[in-house]
Amino acid sequence: MGVRFAFTGGREGWGRVLLTAVGVGLGVALLLLTTAIPSALAARGERNDARKDVMFVDKQMPKADNTLIAAVVDTTFRTDDIRGRELEPEGLRAPLPPGVDRLPAVGEMIVSPALERLLTSDDGKLLRKRLPDRIIGTIGETGLVGPAELSFYRGGEGLEHHFNGGVVARIDRFGDPHPTSEGMDPVLILLTLVVFIVLLMPVGVFIATAVRFGGERRDRRLAALRLVGADGMMARRIAAGEAFAGAAVGLVFGTVFFLIGRQAAGYVELLDVSVFPSDLNPAPALAVLVGVVVPVAAVLVTLFALRGVVIEPLGVVRTARPPRRRLWWRLLMPLGGVAALAPMIGQGNDSGQFNDLLVIAGVSLLLTGVTALLPWVVEAAVARLGSGGVAWQLAVRRLQLSSGTAARMVNGIAVAVAGAIALQMFFYGVAGGYTTASKQDVDRAQMEVGVPDDVPLLPAGRQLARTEGVQKVTVLSYGSVGEKAKSPKKYAEVTIGDCAALREVGAIPSCRDGDVFTVRGVEYDHDTSLLVKPGRKLWVSPSYSQSEKPAVAWTVPASLRQVEPREDPSGVERGGVLVTPGALPKEVVAQAAGRIFVALDPGVADARDLVRNTAARIDPLSDPATYAATNRSKQFNSIRTGLFVGSACVLLLIGVSLLVSQLEQLRERRKLLSSLVAFGTRRRTLSLSVLWQTAIPIGLGLVLSSGVGLALGVVLLKMTNSSVHVDWAAVLAMTGIGAGVVLLVTVLSLPPLLRMMRPDGLRTE
Repeated sequence: MGVRFAFTGGREGWGRVLLTAVGVGLGVALLLLTTAIPSALAARGERNDARKDVMFVDKQMPKADNTLIAAVVDTTFRTDDIRGRELEPEGLRAPLPPGVDRLPAVGEMIVSPALERLLTSDDGKLLRKRLPDRIIGTIGETGLVGPAELSFYRGGEGLEHHFNGGVVARIDRFGDPHPTSEGMDPVLILLTLVVFIVLLMPVGVFIATAVRFGGERRDRRLAALRLVGADGMMARRIAAGEAFAGAAVGLVFGTVFFLIGRQAAGYVELLDVSVFPSDLNPAPALAVLVGVVVPVAAVLVTLFALRGVVIEPLGVVRTARPPRRRLWWRLLMPLGGVAALAPMIGQGNDSGQFNDLLVIAGVSLLLTGVTALLPWVVEAAVARLGSGGVAWQLAVRRLQLSSGTAARMVNGIAVAVAGAIALQMFFYGVAGGYTTASKQDVDRAQMEVGVPDDVPLLPAGRQLARTEGVQKVTVLSYGSVGEKAKSPKKYAEVTIGDCAALREVGAIPSCRDGDVFTVRGVEYDHDTSLLVKPGRKLWVSPSYSQSEKPAVAWTVPASLRQVEPREDPSGVERGGVLVTPGALPKEVVAQAAGRIFVALDPGVADARDLVRNTAARIDPLSDPATYAATNRSKQFNSIRTGLFVGSACVLLLIGVSLLVSQLEQLRERRKLLSSLVAFGTRRRTLSLSVLWQTAIPIGLGLVLSSGVGLALGVVLLKMTNSSVHVDWAAVLAMTGIGAGVVLLVTVLSLPPLLRMMRPDGLRTE
C-alpha cells in the first residue's frame, strides 16, 4: 500500500519519490563506483604487466628470428611522465607490444591517443621537437594503463651496442613471466582501511538522509490516512513502503548515474589517474549487497525516524515542541569507537597486522557519533541563542522548532570533515616513515644528464651549457686505477674534471690543469693511500670494469696533494683520486664516461624541458633526471592519490546532496514563505533567514567534527606509535572547504528561493 501510495499520490507524491530517488541514486552510484575501483586497479596492473619488456638480466639471450631489442626512452614533459620504448626487431617473427599491430621503422613512432593530441596541440610544440618521428598509428586500449596515459613506441637501430641491465635488453616476448607484488606494511594497510571508511561513511549518511526527504508532508498525509481508519502500525508500514519505493527507484537512478559516470570516466583524469570505462566493473557480490542493503536501510531509517512521532487523525505531534534530546546514549557511540581502537594503541609497525574488524568498528562508531551528537548540539545551542534582527529571529525560531531537520542536512559534511581531519593528521604523522630526505643538493644542481658510454662527455656538456635556461654545467668523468693492467688486487676510484668541476667533489684550495689530488677520510676507501704515491707507475682505466676498455700506463706526478672530501650534487662522497684532464693520457680522458650536473635559471619556466630536448639531440638514449629534495614511498603516494580522488567524488556528492536537501526544505516551506511575503516581509530578510538557518548548524557541525576528527587522529597516531602533532593549517583547510561547499550550495539555492516567495505560492488544489 505504501508503494502504491508513493506512485499514486499525485504531483506531490511523485515529487517526493523523485527527490528521494535522486538522493539515493547519487549515493548508490558512488557506492557502485567504490566497488568497481578494485577491478579497475587490477585491470590497470594486468595491462602494465602484459607490456613489460626491459628487465634486469645477468646475460642477454642470443639473437634469433623472434627477438627484438627494446630500450627504455622514458621522458617527462613539464609535470607529465611519458612512457617510451625504442624497438629494433632482429627477425621477421619479432614480438609485437600489446595494442600495436606493427613495429615502427626508424623515423616512425606509434603513440597513445592522449600523446597524439598533445603533440598536435599548441602546448605540445616544445615536446614535438623532442619526439619528431612521423606518427603512423596509435596504441590500442590493451597497451595502455589508462586513456590519458602518454606513451609511445619508436623505431631504433644499433641498440645491440648499448646493452645495459634495466635500460636496453633483448627479448622474445612482452610481459613479465614472474609478476610479483610488493606487500604493504601494517601501517599502510591500516591507512588504506581508514581511507575507505572515511570516504564511505558520508555516503551512508547521505543515503539515510535522502530517504527522509519530504518527511513533514508525508506525516501529514499519514494523519489523513489515520482519519479514514488506518491504525498507527499501518501508518508506519505505509511510510516504510513509501520509503522502500523511493529507495528502489533510487537504485535504478543510481545504476543510470553509475553508467553515465562510467562512460565519462574515460574523459577524466584525476591526479594522474585515468581508467577505461570497461575497467569499472563492480564486483557482482558487492553490487548485490548494495542492492539489498540500500532498500532495507531505507525502511529501517524511516521506522527509526517515526519512533518518537505520534500520528493522530487530527495531526502530527511533531508540530509541537519536541522533548529534550538525551545525551547519554549519544556519547556511547564515540566512546565505543575509542574502546574498540584502544587495545591496538602502541602496536606500531612491528607487532603484526591490525585487527580489521576492530578498526572498522572503531572508526565507524567514532564518525557515526558525529551524526548522533550533532542534533543534541544544535538543539542545545539554538535554545540559548538570544534576540537579534528579524532574519535572525526567523532563523533561530525555525531551528528551535525543527533542529533535527537542520542537523540532518549537515550530517554528511560534518562526517566528511571529521574523517578528513583525522586522515590529514594520520598522513602527516606517519609521512615521516615513508618520506626520506634526498641527498641530492637542489641548490647546486637541479638536473643530472647521463649519456651512453660511447658519447663524448665534454662536447655533450658544452651543448647543454648553450641551452636556454642553463646557468651552470659540471662535467665529471669516472674511471679506476690499479697496480697492474689486468685483475688488480688493489684499485682506487678516479674522478676526472676541470678545476671548477673537481671543487664540487673536493675541498680544493688552489688548482690548475695538470694537478692531481687524493681524497682522504672517505668511508670504504682503503686502497688509495697504499696505492697512489708520487712517482709510482699505475694503470688507469676509463671505466670501473677493467675488461671493458684497455688500461693505460700512468705515472703519479710528484705534485700530488691531499684534500678533504665533499659530496657531489647527487649526495655521493667520492674518494680515490681527483685528476684534471692535463694530468692523464688523452685516450683516457676521451673514453671516460661520467655524469653531467646542470644548474637551471629559475626565471625560465620551461628550462627542464629545454634541457631534455638538448639531451635527446645529443643521443636518444640520454637520461635526463630531475633532482628532488625528498623521496616518498610509491605505495604511500598511491594511497594518498586514492584519498584525493575519492575525496573529490565525496565532496561532489555532498555538495549535490546539500543542494537537494535545501531545495526540498524550501519546497516544504513554500506556502509559509509566500505568506510572509504577502504580509510584507522583505525578500532580503527571508534570504538572510535561510542563510542563517544553514550557517548556524554548519558552524556547530564543523566545530563538533573538528573535535571528533582530532580525537580520531590522535588515537590512530597512538596506534602506530607515531608522535602526535596537529597540523592546524590542514584542520583549518578542511573546515574551510566544508564551509565553502555549504556557502556555494546556499548561493545556488537563492534563485529557487526567490521564485518561491511569490504570492501565487499560496494557491492550492
